[in-house]
Formats: sequence, C-alpha cells, structure tokens
Amino acid sequence: MTRIVLAQIEPALGDLRRNLALHEAEVAAARASDAQLVVFPELSLTGYFLKDLVAEVALATGEGPLARLAELSRDITIAAGFAERARDGRVYNTLGLFEDGRMVGAHRKVHLVTYGMFDEARDFAPGERFRAIDSKLGRFGVLLCEDMWHLDGMWLHFLAGVDAILASSASPARGAAAGEPIPRSQRVWTTIQDAAAVLTQSHVVYCNRVGCEDGIVFGGGSRVVGPDGLELARLDGLEAGRLSCELDASLVRRVRTITPLRRDEKPQLVLRDLRALEDAEEA
Repeated sequence: MTRIVLAQIEPALGDLRRNLALHEAEVAAARASDAQLVVFPELSLTGYFLKDLVAEVALATGEGPLARLAELSRDITIAAGFAERARDGRVYNTLGLFEDGRMVGAHRKVHLVTYGMFDEARDFAPGERFRAIDSKLGRFGVLLCEDMWHLDGMWLHFLAGVDAILASSASPARGAAAGEPIPRSQRVWTTIQDAAAVLTQSHVVYCNRVGCEDGIVFGGGSRVVGPDGLELARLDGLEAGRLSCELDASLVRRVRTITPLRRDEKPQLVLRDLRALEDAEEA
C-alpha cells in the first residue's frame, strides 16, 4: 500500500515565496498523516495565468524553491508544478518528482492549450516526450491537464507499464447550473479519468487547483480512481483541502491478470500505420 495525499491548494499568482511556504505546510501535514507521496496541482509554485510574469518566476533545476522541495523530499515523495527555465532559455510548464533529496524526474507539458480562454503557447514551449518516472514507490506516468485529453501520452504510459498516472491540473470550473452538485467540467473530467484508469489499468491520481485568477474560477474536484475504474476518493467543492487515499499495487496486478490488455496490445501495428500515413502525406 502507498499512502498518498492530494494537496488541492490555491497558489498566489507569481508569488514564489508565499507558494513555497504553502508547499512546506502541505508537505508537513502530509508527513504528519504518514503519507508517502504528496501531489500538487499544475504550476503549483507559480500560479497559472502568468503572462509577463513568466520570466520572473521561471526556475532552473536545483534553483531556490526547487532546492527546498528536494530537501523536503528526504522522507516523503513530492510531485509539484513549476515554470522550468531550460539551459537554452526556453520555459516549460513542468511537474517535477522529488524524492530522497533530489528531483528524480520531470514531465514537460506536451499539449499546450491555445483555444478558448487559454494561450499557453505564449508563455511556454511544448514538451516533446512522455516518459515514465521510476520512483521507490513505483513507476509513475505524469500528464499535465490538457495532456489527459489526448490519447498519445496515456497510451505510451500504458505501454511503459506505469503503476499510476499522476494528473496535475489547473482546470477552470465551467458549465455550473442551478441544482447540479458539480459543474459540467468536473463531470467531463470524471469521465476522462475513469476511461484512463480502465484503459491503462492503472491508478489515476488527479489533483486540480482552486481559487481565482483573471476572473477565472478553478474547479477543484481532486480525485483518485482505481485500475478497475472505481472511484477510491474524491474532494468535492471549490475550496482548498486535502484528499488522502491508499494505492494498492496488488489491485493493479489483479486487474491486469484478469484482463491482460497489455499482453494483447499491438503497438507495432500502430507504428506501421503511422509510417504509412507519414509516407502518404509526403507523397
């Protein structure tokens, strides 16, 4: 069993010092509950609608707040989001996994949102790969918000045999109607999470933020789904809070034994047809 805590927080836009203090408090609370892993939302160290603040809050690996998170991870694993400044000067929307005093892996958001109220490509460069991160707690596949709406990352993590998908998000609450307990956007997210859990036969750990930026209200609804598609825990409402849950590795093994989807998958068929499509486009 792996005991986890989802920290459904409200980051302050552009305030690294305040947000780091919030992370320290949430890590301390998770540690006090004997959790082994604490998961934060997308861009939890910086806030979301950064725009011209990006250059001020972007961090290089090991710098300032990231070094502090690494220090805090000596006895608990931490997944936290930040704006990453790469050596070539590009900035990425990144979630890092900190463990045993260092950052053991990171995922750069691949599918940037550039429709509706969003223009992430203005602030960030897109990531270029989906790679599983090996932790002492298991193998994790990380997806950042919009990444969950595309099949490629989910499928690649399935092929890599991840134990759990860590899905951190900064998703607004949309489609609220009188008499309905949750916004429509949360219902759609629930469908996506359930499908991801069933199709990858992995735990899905979804941590969304709350609060308001630029007049946009973020939807919360952090949630954990088992590899059989059954909900294990949920945090309703639009307020900050913590969600505790236990991930059972034996359940993953049992589900995959009963229905051996990975054994019967045919990635070479997909690779062949993708090459054929590429050749047709170039012709």
